[in-house]
Amino acid sequence: MLGVLEICWPGDCPEPTPRLERQIEALADLCALTLNSPGPPARAGAALAELAALADSMSDPALVLVPHLDPQGHLADFRVHHANGSSAVRAGGLLLEAYPFAAGELLAAIEHVHATGEPFRAADMPFTAASTAEVSITRHGGSVLLVRRDHDDQARLLQHAQRLGRIGGFEENALTGEIMWNAQMFSLYGLPPDARPVPLERLRDHVHRDDEVAVGLFLRTLLHHRRPAATAFRLERPDGVARHLRVVAEPVFAPDGRLTALRGAYQDVSPQHWTEVALAVTRDRLAHTERQSAARNRLALQLQHAIMPPSHGRMDSFGLRISVRYRPAQKEDLVGGDWYDAVVLPSGCILLSVGDVAGHGVAAATGMVVLRNALRGLAATGAGPARLLSWLNLVARHLADRMTATAICGLYDPATRVLRWARAGHLPPILLRGAQGTELPMIKGPLLGAFADAVYEEGRLQLEADDTLLLYTDGLIERRDHNLRHAQDRLLAVASRTATTLDHRLDDLLTHCNSDTDDDTCLIGVHVR
Repeated sequence: MLGVLEICWPGDCPEPTPRLERQIEALADLCALTLNSPGPPARAGAALAELAALADSMSDPALVLVPHLDPQGHLADFRVHHANGSSAVRAGGLLLEAYPFAAGELLAAIEHVHATGEPFRAADMPFTAASTAEVSITRHGGSVLLVRRDHDDQARLLQHAQRLGRIGGFEENALTGEIMWNAQMFSLYGLPPDARPVPLERLRDHVHRDDEVAVGLFLRTLLHHRRPAATAFRLERPDGVARHLRVVAEPVFAPDGRLTALRGAYQDVSPQHWTEVALAVTRDRLAHTERQSAARNRLALQLQHAIMPPSHGRMDSFGLRISVRYRPAQKEDLVGGDWYDAVVLPSGCILLSVGDVAGHGVAAATGMVVLRNALRGLAATGAGPARLLSWLNLVARHLADRMTATAICGLYDPATRVLRWARAGHLPPILLRGAQGTELPMIKGPLLGAFADAVYEEGRLQLEADDTLLLYTDGLIERRDHNLRHAQDRLLAVASRTATTLDHRLDDLLTHCNSDTDDDTCLIGVHVR
């Protein structure tokens, strides 16, 4: 807006007609053209030079701003005509280029001052993305003077740090006795802001009696020996609340060696103190628990090794060569429930079995002992593998605290070279015949202990001379980064390699089947001669 045009008539206002409206518009255009024409250059330049000199006389950063219009003639920004030495802004640029963060509240305030002439002042105006300032804006003719006084960011950050760290600062004048506390000190002592500060010499009057000796040594070092000192103590506040504080102080000397002041800081370390107490209690409990756990694991490991020693096992009889491998978990605290067994039954058949009880520790190890010995005893009845697993399922549900386990049970008849076998949620055996390795069929058989009425199928396999049968637990192949099918294919590839002896084949499997779950591994190799 350039101005207001008022038109008067001596008498009544005539009726508006198109001719009259055109006359008024022409008159308004003429007035606007006159108002929009620049004034005398010397007078405008002198006014701006005068304003620039005023800005230069100020110690705070000051900018002389002139309006900047867009092509449509609308106010779009303000151009920096002059910046005093305290401003880190170059003259000639636009305000929003120098201070993009001013596009909101600050620019609106400048526009309002330029349009109305009303001065503007704000004590806390966002000036950049990281700081605020006290701002004063005034209009001088057609230009605007912007003066800012930056807040002391370092002092502001220090105040926040002291508040968050529960730190109070103090200084005592040794010559006048004057004591200066910051606001946080009154809060630490539980005193109102207008209370009289407590001098260091009277600190013992406000501490727990058990800490008076420590505070006395602190004061002696500081006041008598005049050396920096620190101590921790419990502060007895007037409101009855006890706080754990730490005080650090140092003497201040004049150039001639006279003591002029004592200054320092208090910090409320109550949260850290109670955290340390809780951690100490927790550490004691953990140490006790770890000792108990270590004792249980040693017992379980001794039990496991007594039944299945990690050393090589071998049996040569009835036209079979049987070798076993047991690899314990890599971590001592992962005592597992894997088992293997190869025993000649009274009927002349050979019982071959592997199994894996869910879980680790004493419970898994004792469960393994129960199931392994139960299967041995049940196999003496002459029942087939499927029936044996049905009975073993009842043992798992009722006699072993409802444990769950997987297992393979096989009965080999040396006279016919027929292997009858059944599985309970376990991976099927691998048959190596010639240069080819294949998995036996995935016959039906749920997990031991999962269902009361579980039904197990029985498979039959006619073995031939030079055949090799491999029974294993999942610790041999499990990996976190691959699915089970991929691991089984890898096992078949490794097992199909040429090996000079059965022992060499089992050792090769333990070496090259790259499992990574730190689980136990049981492996039985049966070679038909």
